[in-house]
Amino acid sequence: MIEITSLTNDKVKYWSKLNKRKYREEEGLYLVESEHLVKEALNFGIVECVMTVSEDEYDVPTYHVTKEIMNKISELESAPKIMAVVKKNKIKDIEGNVLILDRIQDPGNLGTIIRSAVAFGVKNIFLGEGCVDAYNSKVVRSSEGMLFKINLLSGNVLNLIEKLKNDNYRILGTRVTDGLEVKKINLFDKWALIIGNEGRGVSEEVLNSCDDYLYIKMSDNCESLNAAIAASIIMYELNR
Repeated sequence: MIEITSLTNDKVKYWSKLNKRKYREEEGLYLVESEHLVKEALNFGIVECVMTVSEDEYDVPTYHVTKEIMNKISELESAPKIMAVVKKNKIKDIEGNVLILDRIQDPGNLGTIIRSAVAFGVKNIFLGEGCVDAYNSKVVRSSEGMLFKINLLSGNVLNLIEKLKNDNYRILGTRVTDGLEVKKINLFDKWALIIGNEGRGVSEEVLNSCDDYLYIKMSDNCESLNAAIAASIIMYELNR
């Protein structure tokens, strides 16, 4: 175990930088907080190093740090006792169904969507331009470790749709008007579901590229659902 006590230590400065998207993208690394998530990451063999206030040792470089250092690194109000620097997911070719996110911006929503995708057998999530970073600390926490289990891709949504159509995927958009109730849709062997921005929905140009439109039948007393809840319901129905 290596002991660090200074807030100005180069390692501490480096770890702190990983709270910014720019540095996460440059380094291909991000931070994980809490004993549960660190253990999950260790099980997946993706941990670069562990920082802890305890005397515990791990099978990766382990740094014993002070509470003050943890407070500096962590974005939580109450810093955890353990954190880890973790490698981003390896990007794989798309196999199986795809969830496409069009400008989803709330970290909690994205974390919940990731959990639901894993629960309902969706192996690939594609983050379009304008989406929140999947390795944002709030996303990491709210995904409850499911982030480690999903194939995460990113880029231009329209380019992806074109490629998927060439591979015989059915492109499913979400729209209340002129849509089909999700419970009534015929299931497809290969599909890609698009979930749009929390306030504006799926952009018009993306909607125009869809093969079918889905909606969730609701009480007249409710105008709309949270994006994560809507995504979860539709993925559940498409997985039935």
